[in-house]
Amino acid sequence: MKFTLTQIKKSAHQQPFSFEGDVDVSELEKMNNDIRKIGHVHVKGECNLQGNEFIFSFTIHGKMILPCARTLVDVPYPFDIHATEIFSTSEAYKEDDEIHPIHGEVLDLTPYIKENILLEVPFRVFSDDPEAMKKGVPSEGRDWEVITEETDKKTIDPRLQKLASLLKDDNNKS
Repeated sequence: MKFTLTQIKKSAHQQPFSFEGDVDVSELEKMNNDIRKIGHVHVKGECNLQGNEFIFSFTIHGKMILPCARTLVDVPYPFDIHATEIFSTSEAYKEDDEIHPIHGEVLDLTPYIKENILLEVPFRVFSDDPEAMKKGVPSEGRDWEVITEETDKKTIDPRLQKLASLLKDDNNKS
């Protein structure tokens, strides 16, 4: 999502410069994060001009696929992010400030959209679909298995089977 400074200045003096469109952020899937799938996001906002500063206020709507923290199945996670980014043509601002310098005549908002999405990725998500949880979760592996309450009552630990036979012998003697 790129804008030229003259395009913004021409319309921002009378009223805020409004913009809306879809941005492809699928590059985030290749980065080292939990996002398994994300396509286009919808960005809508406006830009206000105050001296040398361009103040962008925008909303990012979209949906990403994240892994469930318990089962690792795909969980759709819709998001609605409100962000404000400030840019300036003045040389007085350093790179450390909250104000981003503009180099050249074109302002590219796409890296800041991606950054705001990455900042909003939740620490963990859980799947609510019980069927998906059953399909995606292994129930046993090498030297382990999942024990539910029903299977726990039916099976006796093999280490304790000899004790059970001793209890039966004591009951028979009495």
